[in-house]
Amino acid sequence: MQNYDTILVPIDIYSDYELVVNKAVAIAGDSRKLHLLYVAYPQTNVEPYGLFLERDFSEEVRVQALRLLKDVAAKHDIPHNQVNVEIGSPADEIHHMADKLSADLIILGTHGQSGLRLLLGSTANAVLHGVKTDVLAVKI
Repeated sequence: MQNYDTILVPIDIYSDYELVVNKAVAIAGDSRKLHLLYVAYPQTNVEPYGLFLERDFSEEVRVQALRLLKDVAAKHDIPHNQVNVEIGSPADEIHHMADKLSADLIILGTHGQSGLRLLLGSTANAVLHGVKTDVLAVKI
């Protein structure tokens, strides 16, 4: 098996992620090789016209997600400076972070439910398109 030095692990901290992180730690052999990423959808995806929201809650979402992600990192001995929260399209942000880190591998979870998405899930499927590195999809 190829030796992976920089592994990006995008997770949904509000869903089942333990299996994905545990698999990543096992593959890495050293948790210092892992970089955690959580991507929150922009507020405009939730409230596209801003009719009912008085202000943008993106920063609060980022702060809360970062706190939760740092808890995951601490539990698995992943350095806190290797934890990132981004706001945007999950697939785009995963591609961007993988490029920024020069990641050797992306390990992500998939729920894959129906049709073409049965195999991978919509985010995992989107990540595969245009990715420049190996991807391991962990069935949750």
